[in-house]
Amino acid sequence: MAGTVARTLLLSGVLAGWALVAYGAQGEKTVEDGKYMTKDGVPTYNVGQDGAVDWFTFSGFRRYHSDCHVCHGPDGLGSTYAPALTDSVKRMSYEDFQSVVANGRQVAGASGNSVMPAFGTNRNVMCYLDDIWIYLKARADEAAPRGRPAKREAQPEANKEHEKACMEG
Repeated sequence: MAGTVARTLLLSGVLAGWALVAYGAQGEKTVEDGKYMTKDGVPTYNVGQDGAVDWFTFSGFRRYHSDCHVCHGPDGLGSTYAPALTDSVKRMSYEDFQSVVANGRQVAGASGNSVMPAFGTNRNVMCYLDDIWIYLKARADEAAPRGRPAKREAQPEANKEHEKACMEG
């Protein structure tokens, strides 16, 4: 069921609208309804020369620190309990990240078991999964500093509608 919820939320997160091309640290990006995407269609961050982050990086900071930092430490840097997600997203695909968060994962090793619980039915995570990914990528690439971003873009209107629909279910 968690996988079905994740796919449904993922599909409901695809927003139609205008697009333009932008260039930044990750190369060419498109912008669709205020969300930056790589040329491969993966959500990504945008940090202006003045240090202002896009809305989704800011939102990802907030959502990460409300649900993920308890285990994975502040700013995605890991803890004695769970790994640094800033390292994980460097070698993990967007699709694998979505799957692990939605379905959980258990890894048994010589040093013990590692368990990531499934969050596929948690709307506070799944409705903001792209945002969390975007924030962690910005941190992993050292494009966003530690702590709360000082400046941010406004929340796009299309995202307000998506957020409301997703949270209401």
